[in-house]
Formats: sequence, structure tokens, C-alpha cells
Amino acid sequence: MKIGFIGLGRMGTGMAGSLLNAQYDVIVYNRSPQKLAPLVARGAKAAPSIAEASRAEIVITMLADDAAVESAVLGDEGVLRHLPTHAIHISSSTISVGLAEKLTGAHANASQRFVAAPVFGRPDVAAVGRLFVVAAGEKRAVEAASPIFDAIGQKTFVVSDTPKLASLVKLSGNFLIASMIESLGEAIALIAKGGVDREQYVEILTSTLFSAPVYKTYGSLLASEKFAPAGFAAPLGAKDIRLLLTAAEELRVPLPLASLLRDRFLSLFAHGGDALDWSAIGGLAARDAGLARHDEK
Repeated sequence: MKIGFIGLGRMGTGMAGSLLNAQYDVIVYNRSPQKLAPLVARGAKAAPSIAEASRAEIVITMLADDAAVESAVLGDEGVLRHLPTHAIHISSSTISVGLAEKLTGAHANASQRFVAAPVFGRPDVAAVGRLFVVAAGEKRAVEAASPIFDAIGQKTFVVSDTPKLASLVKLSGNFLIASMIESLGEAIALIAKGGVDREQYVEILTSTLFSAPVYKTYGSLLASEKFAPAGFAAPLGAKDIRLLLTAAEELRVPLPLASLLRDRFLSLFAHGGDALDWSAIGGLAARDAGLARHDEK
């Protein structure tokens, strides 16, 4: 099976690599061509354009935001125009509910198939094919894409035959992660100012009440204040919260914590944190408490 892969950020590179490991014929495209070389060295074919990468049985997009996805898919030389009839576009990007709905209709009108399949996991997890996939789309399209999901992830959750609902699940999941980061950051600031060792505190929490990997991953980042280099850049986290709030407004669901998180991201950016990992919003509580950073002691 020939697979086109568009978007080779840290997540996309890991996912494309997993497809190569599974012996798929992968053609890759990225706006910055220097990112193609490591995958080409492993057997991928480099596409000179999105149009060329789209001439495949399945095309996967893994791009930063709605604007990038809309341009890559709906542009004059985009996926929609060059994807063969009945072929499948899998969007693994975290996009708005509205754009997922728009792409569903556009592909249907072109006699193509669309599956929304955003993923949970950071770049290190993507690199070893252990992501969690949240998929939604027409049943036969999802079934056809299932081997792809098995190659990039450890488990796939099929939530609906309506693609936009996978986007809603993904946004709600990122909201919960960001809420955890904020609350854990506040708790760490409290105990640190009281004189408790941060690393020991995180070890206590993750060995007892909160043993889930997400607490271990972000607890370690918060305790050590290692927010660079970014595994998931703060502007992308802020974007996801904005998309969540838009979806919530349309559904008339108040989300007070999401509004708080939006403001925490704005505070982080106001202090020059644009290049940091999104977990840096959890470090704001320590700053607000007057605690010195580790590298300032």
C-alpha cells in the first residue's frame, strides 16, 4: 500500500518512521525539505509537492493548525484536488470541530473518504509507534485505515462514524491534560515554598494517587522545570484551548477552567514563553509564589 505523509514535525516524523518500520511504501512531503532526509535514508520517497504526495491510496496529514491543514488540503495544489477517487485522507492533526466537518463534506463531494484520527502521545511515543489513536469516520474507511493505526499506535478507539467527533474528543483530552498541568504546578509551588523537595513530592504522587503516565511525564517536567526544548510547543496548547472554547460556545457548554487556561497561556506568552513546552504554564504558579527557578539558585 502506498501512503502519502504530509507534515514532518516531531510527531509526524515519528509516525512516518513507524510506517516505514511496518514496511509500507511511504512518500513524504514537508514544507521544509531538509526534514525529509532522515526518512529518505530509511527508505521513504521524497515528494516535491503536496500534489505528488497525494497520489496514494491513503494520505495522512499531521500539521500544526487549522490554517496549515486547510491550505494543504483545500488549496489549488492540495490533497483534495489530487487524491484519487475513493482514496482516504486521514487527518491526525488537532483541528477544530468546524474544519473536520468542512473536510468531511469536501471529500464526500469529491468521491473521496475522510477519517479524523488525532492521536494522544508526545514525540518520543510517536517515534516508537505507541500512540493512542482516536478515530472517527465511515465504517469501511476506518476499517481500511486500521492497519495504519496499528502501525503508529498501541491502541485505536473508534468513537463515531462522524469525523468531527474525534476532533471533539481530542480537544477535550488536551483540555484535561492542560488542567492537570495547571493544578499540579500549583500543588508543586505550594509544597516547594513550604520546604518539601519537588522531585520527592512528584515521586510520592505518581507512586500512590496518580500513577498514570501523564502525571509522571509532566510531573517530572514541572519538578525539574525543564520546559525546553519543547515536546509540544506552548502556542499549540493555547491553540487547542481556543478551539475547545469555540466548540463549547457552539454547544453552549460553559467551561470555566478552559477560560482560566486560556489566560494562563497568555500570561506565559507575556513573559516570553512562546518557545517553551506547554507544561510551562504549570511553572507560572512557582513564579507567582516568588520561588526562584532552579537555574537561578
